[in-house]
Amino acid sequence: MSKENPYDKYLDGRSVEAILASTSCALASALAAISPEKHSAPIAPGKWSPAEIVSHLADCEIAHGWRLRQILAEDSPLLQPFDQEKWAATYSGLTAASALETFTALRAWNLQLIRKSLPGAANRAGTHPERGRVTFQTIVETMAGHDLNHLGQLTRAAGA
Repeated sequence: MSKENPYDKYLDGRSVEAILASTSCALASALAAISPEKHSAPIAPGKWSPAEIVSHLADCEIAHGWRLRQILAEDSPLLQPFDQEKWAATYSGLTAASALETFTALRAWNLQLIRKSLPGAANRAGTHPERGRVTFQTIVETMAGHDLNHLGQLTRAAGA
């Protein structure tokens, strides 16, 4: 696992653009395989519920989109980390359907930016306080690995 992309171990050989473009449909399929009454129940003790996982993905889409835009607009910006547990404290009462709708819209918006910006912006970079120098391409790859990590959780929950 690289320091820059802690989710690279989840990448499965497909292009990152293909992964990013397919995530919304994959999330919808995973959620459809989980009974709606289980959408708000933790998938395991101490873990998030399916609705919280998708809410987290929507939040991350905001954070990743902001970082991508910072890298495009500024020279060597400082990329702000966030505490995912503190952000998750706001998820109570959010439905999986609402979170998926939000994620889908944000992902479509970010995909437009990514497609327009790559490959030209691939090596533009910012500095993350915990990960050091991070390129535009690394953020895109992180998004894809992060998607696959959480899709795996939802798929396992659907099979349980």
